[in-house]
Amino acid sequence: MTAMLIYIIRHGETNANREKRFQGHQDWPLNDDGRKLADLTGKAMRGIRFDYAITSPLLRARETAETVLRESGNEKTPLAFDDRLKEMHCGVCEGVLCDAAGEYTEKLKLFFRNPLLYTPEGFPEGETVRQVCDRTQQMLREAAKLPYDSVLLSTHGCAVRAMLNFLYDDPSDFWHGHVPYNCAVNILETDGTHFRFVEEDKLYYDPALAVDRFKE
Repeated sequence: MTAMLIYIIRHGETNANREKRFQGHQDWPLNDDGRKLADLTGKAMRGIRFDYAITSPLLRARETAETVLRESGNEKTPLAFDDRLKEMHCGVCEGVLCDAAGEYTEKLKLFFRNPLLYTPEGFPEGETVRQVCDRTQQMLREAAKLPYDSVLLSTHGCAVRAMLNFLYDDPSDFWHGHVPYNCAVNILETDGTHFRFVEEDKLYYDPALAVDRFKE
């Protein structure tokens, strides 16, 4: 099998990102800055051919995929949807401010310190990080066996780190230093079974535009 390249992009910014809210499965659209980052990323990716694209069905990821495909000259590329690319389900904390979650505040801090130890008590009625790792990595392994040379996956911050966790030198450092910046792209090469990083958290726009909402 010829080596395939898989481009994994986190969606552009939303107002929930700006307000530091847990979005989970809530369907927030991109804001103006998010659309700008997706547009800049797509334009900078001109010359890259995507044979196929798969996105989380949530609006922010779908908008990002559609913009990147259009602006990179891949508007005719088939775009599919996969629920396994959705963000972590935050249960009763969906839409809650990250630093103002009432009775869940102390438990939510663990989500940013060591999320692999995170339990459903932190996000009642939601998922654990390990569950997100399982579903996103299953999806990645299936995508790697598609009969294409280049595939785009559009997803979310926690979902990106969960998907790639098994490839990091230190999987216990779940966030790999930080939450991926909006529209950051991880590029993998795969033979259908094995994976290697070509680029990690690559920005196709001016890094001065990148904002880490969790370190402000």
